[in-house]
Amino acid sequence: MADNDGDGSRNRPSTPLAVSRALRELGEHVATWRKLQRLTAAIVASRAGVSRDTLRAIEAGKGTASTENLLRVLRAVGVMERVVSAADPYGTDVGRLRADETLPQRVRS
Repeated sequence: MADNDGDGSRNRPSTPLAVSRALRELGEHVATWRKLQRLTAAIVASRAGVSRDTLRAIEAGKGTASTENLLRVLRAVGVMERVVSAADPYGTDVGRLRADETLPQRVRS
């Protein structure tokens, strides 16, 4: 398998197009939130406890940041709770319809 992103990671499968697009879009949103609040990259990185390079990678949609660092940045720009809430399955029609069901402990194939 070929090197996917120039960092020597040969075992990772290539990133699906939809995921690449979502990373880029999320990064653009983070950058826009930062700019709307007139915050510099240095300030957001400092508040989030990440490097400016990590913030730059998130805003560029690189997909190299850890989940924790992404959430730290989202918290620093004030949208972490909204993003986490957006992933709540009980906030969907399917989730609400199945809210009374007991979830299985494990899902097996």
